[in-house]
Amino acid sequence: MDQLTSTEIVERFLEFEEQSDRALELVEADPTASPVLVAVVGELSRKAKKAHVPVTGSDPTSMREAIIEVEQAADSAKVAAEADAGARQETRQAVLDAHLTICALKAKM
Repeated sequence: MDQLTSTEIVERFLEFEEQSDRALELVEADPTASPVLVAVVGELSRKAKKAHVPVTGSDPTSMREAIIEVEQAADSAKVAAEADAGARQETRQAVLDAHLTICALKAKM
């Protein structure tokens, strides 16, 4: 498996940020989404915003640690999305897509 360059990591993280923002928008707009799903995706969004500076910085250790923390939040969001039978399919899929992106990014670091 090829490792990504720092520039590629930043580019993929920025893609993830867009996906997590979209997931949050959909979850908050979905009247059938559970309060748990809304809270967990909100936490994912906060962790992603917090990770922006370390990921876009020049310290590889800080970058990796920040991505690991975001991936853990994405894992929780994925579980919540899969468990929320009331949420719309589009809402669930947006959360799952964001989760997949951050997991793939971490795997290639």
